[in-house]
Amino acid sequence: MNRNQLGKKVAVVAVAMSALAAALGAGGCAAPVAVYQREHLVDRIVSLDAQAKLKARQMKAFEAREGSTGGTGGAGGGCACN
Repeated sequence: MNRNQLGKKVAVVAVAMSALAAALGAGGCAAPVAVYQREHLVDRIVSLDAQAKLKARQMKAFEAREGSTGGTGGAGGGCACN
C-alpha cells in the first residue's frame, strides 16, 4: 500500500468519524420534556454548584431576616413568602 492510498483511507475514516460524532451530538438534544417536568429542570438545586442547597437555604434566611428580596434575581415581596 503506497502513501497516497493510505492518506485516502485515513481521510475516509476521519470523515466517517466526524459524521458519526455529529449524528450522536445532534440526537442527544432531541428528547422532549413535558411541561410538568420543566419545573424540576429549572430548580436551583439542579445546578453544577455542589453547595446549591446550602446557598439556597442561606439566601432564603437572609431575605427573611432583611425583610426584602432583590438584587439576586429573586422575585417576591418583603414577607419572604414568594
